[in-house]
Amino acid sequence: MNLRARLAGAVIAVAALVVAGLVTAPPAASAQLTEVTGFGANPTGLRMHLYVPDGVGTRPPLLVAVHYCTGSGPAFHSGTEFASLADRHKFIVIYPSATRSGSCFDVSSPQALRHDGGSDPVGIVSMVRYVQQRYATDPARTYVTGASSGGMMTNVLLGDYPDVFQAGAAFMGVPFGCFATTDGSSWNSACANGRLTKTPQQWGELVRAAYPGYTGPRPRMQVWHGTEDATLRYPNFQEEIKQWTNVHGLPQTPSLTDQPQPGWTRTRYGSTGSTAPVEAVSVQGVGHSLPTSGMAAAALAFFGLTGSGPSPTPTPTPNPPGACRVSYTTNAWNTGLTAAVTITNTGATALPSWALSFTLPAGQTVTSAWNATISPTTGQVTARNVAYNATIAPGASASFGFQATHTGNTAPPAAFTLDNTPCA
Repeated sequence: MNLRARLAGAVIAVAALVVAGLVTAPPAASAQLTEVTGFGANPTGLRMHLYVPDGVGTRPPLLVAVHYCTGSGPAFHSGTEFASLADRHKFIVIYPSATRSGSCFDVSSPQALRHDGGSDPVGIVSMVRYVQQRYATDPARTYVTGASSGGMMTNVLLGDYPDVFQAGAAFMGVPFGCFATTDGSSWNSACANGRLTKTPQQWGELVRAAYPGYTGPRPRMQVWHGTEDATLRYPNFQEEIKQWTNVHGLPQTPSLTDQPQPGWTRTRYGSTGSTAPVEAVSVQGVGHSLPTSGMAAAALAFFGLTGSGPSPTPTPTPNPPGACRVSYTTNAWNTGLTAAVTITNTGATALPSWALSFTLPAGQTVTSAWNATISPTTGQVTARNVAYNATIAPGASASFGFQATHTGNTAPPAAFTLDNTPCA
């Protein structure tokens, strides 16, 4: 079975509704996503879209944002927060688009796993060099991120081109070389199912072999994975950690372990700071649906582009007691969807417990939930806290999620009420 068939039902889009006040600013009205042609060597015929915010300064940073299978550059632009974050922090974004059947990137062939070997990595690096020359971006601040197939490509680009990228953030990816094949296929079942394990040294050697003779600094790496990922299974998360800590000559023991958001477990290797050589974030109860709300901002903090430290959300300005804000992100496929919900207490007093009520659009039915109990399963529903996340301090947040079936309408709820108080 090819890569398209494996992933098509898992990540169709990352469609985020910001009900209010998230970390991002609205896109600048005049900045537009534009297609660029003739950007240089492009052996696989990739397409290139470019987003340049209004008001970028001299020598701006550059981010490459790589889409999932069945996706495209424009879909990744509209379905994630990177463009609105670019408006806020004034960096340029390249959105490559794969053009082969299934719209997956080549992370498998021998050509793709070698510096200047050919295939998709060559085309993407041509895009980078074009923008570096055309817009005089800062070569010391060039980064890459991606989801699913794009997360795998993030690993590949950091391995192939450590001289081009300073850091990467891979969502739902696999280690460099894990998907390698020699028979022309693009799917590696052993890797996808988390059955391909190696020692840190073996993983590190794969990266080092991609660019023989390279002795310069290696890019920093941030990896993200949901514990319930059934497409590129969760054991790949630990294999990525093994690989990139070895590349950086670091032990497997974290320098820091914390929980920056409910359900997130973050480990840092080689440093306790927000720009550690390796950072890993495990997201409890989440499947093949990253990045959800707030994660793009956390990736930018890891890159050092936000200037605001490691927190993915700002502290809200206190409002009257009972005030609240809700963010709601859906990831839909065929007849199913997952939703990630974050409640922020914008009041001046702590909430000792919470119950969030909303009406699901017709045809949506909840089948499971995490970090909350939801009843009934359709129509007007109420999500209630569980024992370990009952209290929300002023300015703090609580997150939960659920999986649902649908009959075609994947829209979010129109309004939310927290303990009988309407939320923004």
